[in-house]
Amino acid sequence: MLSLALASIACQIDVGGPEPPGDPIPVSTEAAAELEHAWESAVAAAAGSGRLTILLTEAQVTSFVALRLDAQEDPLLTAPQVYLREGMIQIHGKTRQGVLAADVLITVTPTLQPDGTISFEVTSADLGPLPAPAALRQSVSAMLTEAFTSPLGSLATGFRITTLVVDGGEAALVGEIR
Repeated sequence: MLSLALASIACQIDVGGPEPPGDPIPVSTEAAAELEHAWESAVAAAAGSGRLTILLTEAQVTSFVALRLDAQEDPLLTAPQVYLREGMIQIHGKTRQGVLAADVLITVTPTLQPDGTISFEVTSADLGPLPAPAALRQSVSAMLTEAFTSPLGSLATGFRITTLVVDGGEAALVGEIR
């Protein structure tokens, strides 16, 4: 019995890492669907008014990202939590590389570009005691870009975002039809 316990401990070493910047955010398929529905509703309303307005919550974005990661065969990040606070997007989760497991905290600053698009800059990435691999940073940036823009599909180029605010657990986008 002792040999079995020691063998299982030897299979994975948790090196720790940064703590999440907030309380746990529940993940649900309903919240992920709300994100997609919010985009669809905003686009439909914009067709009549010419203005796009959308409000996304931490639960919606966390659920969307978590479900996308769960669908991957070997995700680089598990148990993601997406915090929308003080102009930043902070993503906390866990990663495993070989026998090492670590907590991850990636801070992303969304920036409104002059052409009305949003870019995401990874401003810090803490991976336990090790530097975060580029693949992890790129994967998270791509998922955030998808969460904020892809539900618009081919209409994405038809909108110019004029206002972007990330704070208090929410992200608000206001735009107009080009």
